[in-house]
This record gives sequence, C-alpha cells and structure tokens, in this order.
Amino acid sequence: MSVKHRYLPMTDRDRADMLRTIGVDSVEELFRDIPEPIRYRGTLPMSGALDEISLLKHMKQLASRNADTSQYTSFLGAGLYDHHVPVVINHMISRSEFYTAYTPYQPEISQGELQAIFEFQSYICELTGMKVANASMYDGATALAEAGALASGATQRKEIVISRTVHPEAREIMRTTARGLNLNVVEVDYADGVTDLEQLKAAVTDDTAAVIVQSPNFFGCIEDLAAIEPIAHSRKALFVVSTNPMSLGLMEAPGKLGADIVVGDAQPLGIHPAFGGPTCGFFAVSEPLMRRMPGRIVGQTVDRDGKRGFVLTLQAREQHIRREKATSNICSNQALLALCASIYLSTMGKEGIREVASLNLQKSHYAARELAKLEGPSLPFTAPFFNEFVVSLPANANIADLNERLLEAGFIAGLDLGRYYPELQNHMLVAVTEKRTKAEIDEFAARLGELV
Repeated sequence: MSVKHRYLPMTDRDRADMLRTIGVDSVEELFRDIPEPIRYRGTLPMSGALDEISLLKHMKQLASRNADTSQYTSFLGAGLYDHHVPVVINHMISRSEFYTAYTPYQPEISQGELQAIFEFQSYICELTGMKVANASMYDGATALAEAGALASGATQRKEIVISRTVHPEAREIMRTTARGLNLNVVEVDYADGVTDLEQLKAAVTDDTAAVIVQSPNFFGCIEDLAAIEPIAHSRKALFVVSTNPMSLGLMEAPGKLGADIVVGDAQPLGIHPAFGGPTCGFFAVSEPLMRRMPGRIVGQTVDRDGKRGFVLTLQAREQHIRREKATSNICSNQALLALCASIYLSTMGKEGIREVASLNLQKSHYAARELAKLEGPSLPFTAPFFNEFVVSLPANANIADLNERLLEAGFIAGLDLGRYYPELQNHMLVAVTEKRTKAEIDEFAARLGELV
C-alpha cells in the first residue's frame, strides 16, 4: 500500500496495470500535451492554518487585487457588459427555494421552479419574436453551436456558413462542435463592420445547413437581417441569428425578420459579469423546429381540478431518452440565472427595457463622437451600431500598455481586437452601457487623448 495516499486503495501494481492497459509508461506521460515550462512540480506554496478572522482578512486582500466594476469605470464589453442590476434580483434569488433549486426531476413538486422557467421562456419568445424557447442554455456561445448542430440535423446537410463578425470565441466553439459532427464550417468576411453580402451569397450552397450571423455583431454593428434572410432561404438553409437581448428593446425582433433560430446570452438582463461568468444562454425557434431543440421545455396546463400547473413538456436530452436519439447533451439548465433575467424583465417592463436600450444607444454614440474628435483615434466603420463600437488608434499605439495606464487612471478600457483579428491591430472595441455618465465618458476620452 502506498504511504503517500494511505486512504486510497491503490497499490503500485494497480497503477502499473492501469498504465499498461492504456499504453503509457508513466503518469508523467499522461501530461505530455502540457508544455514543459508551465507544468508545476512540487508542493504549492501554502500558509499554515489560519483562524477565521485571519482567513477572512486574507481572502479580502486577495479579492481586492481584482479590478472590478465597483471600483473602476468599465468600457469593456465584447460579450459581458457592465449593466445596472436592480437590487431586487439579488434579494429574490437569495431565497432558499430558488437559490438551492436544481433541475426539476420531480416537476410535480417543483411548481415554483417550473413557473419561473416558463416565464423565462415566455419573455424570450416575446423579445425574439419566436414561437418557442427552451429552459435556458449554458451561455450564448454554446447556444450558437447547438443551433448549428440542430440545423444540420434538421436539413441533413453538413455545411455551416458563419460570419466573421460573430464573436470569435463562439466561432471557436462552433468549430469544436463541428469536428465531432463531421461538419464543414465556412467563414464569410466582413466589409465596413458587417457581413459582406456578396461573399455570403457566394458561400451559401445547396449543402449549407445554416447561415449564422450575430446582430448587433462582435463589433457592435447592426447586421442587415432582412437582406441576409433571403440569401439563406434561397438555398433552403436555416437562418440563425445570435443577438444581444438588450438591443431588442429598440430593434425589430429577429423572428419578425425571418430567423429560424434565435440564440444569445441573457447576461445583459440582470446578471452580473462576475469576471467572466457564469451566464445564461437562450435558445428560441420557429414551431416546426420545436422538437429538435436541445434541453427541455416547460409547458403550462391544468390539473383535474382545473388549477393551473406546469410540466416538463419536451425533454430531448440524453438523460431522458436513448442517447442515439438525443438532440444534445445539454443537461443542467441555468435556472438561477434564467430567474435573474425573468426578474429583471418583469421589474423593468416593456417601457423600462426600451428606456435602458435607448440609453445604451445614445451614450455609446456620444462616446464615439467624443473619441472621434481626438487627434489620432478614428472610427473605421460607418455601419450603425448599438452600444459598442470600434476605435482605430495610431499605428504606434500599444494597446496593452495603453490599457495598463488607463487602469491606473481608474478605467477598464476596451478590448484589443488584434488578439482575434490580425487585420485590426491597434483597434479597440469600446462598450458603453446605461451606467456610464457623461462625466465618465468625457474623462475617459480626455485620458485616452493624452495617452495616444
């Protein structure tokens, strides 16, 4: 028996047998794909035991190293946005019946949870203009990849056409999903910040399962969905739109513009950015595609006494049906985060959502005009945008260094687009939400002007 792991029933012979079975000579060989310089050997540095007071102090010191939006003014978006989160949300989701709720395996005793999910679905349908929505996805990026998989299954085709204006990380997840399903992913370039329609027409063929675009796209620009829809449907491909739900307070719903599938991330709807997540995805489809949706759908019915009740109507996932017939491996819904979105939408109402969306639009355009006045920065795209836009900086600007210096001045600045788009070196993606004040925007512009 190994003395290192006295409580684990594992002998040296057991280890040798397992290594031989999987065809490697040592445990070290299992980690060969991890680059040598970043492998850690030895014992991690740890303090001695701490009492409760010392531990709390230590944890607060660690937390204070983070540059969070309560201490800094954020102009960083790229998928996660610094929106106002009404205090009622944290109050409601902290109630034990919601905070501890999980997948409703016994729906007859999970009526409150099911009602909350049903209302989330209803809100998503109203926002997107679609007939059916499911009970939430992990996040917007995986929802987009699932849309591509659904389209392939529904059309029996093997090609996905996706715009380069779709979030780069979502495109990566789409490619990862495509490899497992033997799908071919074709990317279409952009012109003036939006999908190049001529390239799109040339890319769509009779083997195309889906045309996927994002609007507002990764650059914040508004895509011409009405022009893209006939390009997709002329070859009987499905039209998939990823969208920012906040923008739908002002913009026409994608479902009204011919979308077959609408996906996105609910983070703008009352969910804290939380240094990158977790968030909550949404997934809505036209009625003919309802039975192909991943995850589950909550439906409303009445019991034998005529009282309203909620049930899990469709559950096309591998835990409920045979694996080979499952549409997806999506399991846990993001119930707590979907509840955040539901509370936010019910608190704000139609007028509130419209007002917040309008503030995002107006403040971002004000910020763009102020930055464009500076000597050096310019706006490379003329396409309409929502609450995010691209700024071109002088060729000698080092965005990483610039962001560090802006952080010292109290600003979390925009994203360096050169990380994802080689042709956009020295371009910064700037986001402006309803939380930004005129004074903050003016000061940010002034500091940026001084540094470039």
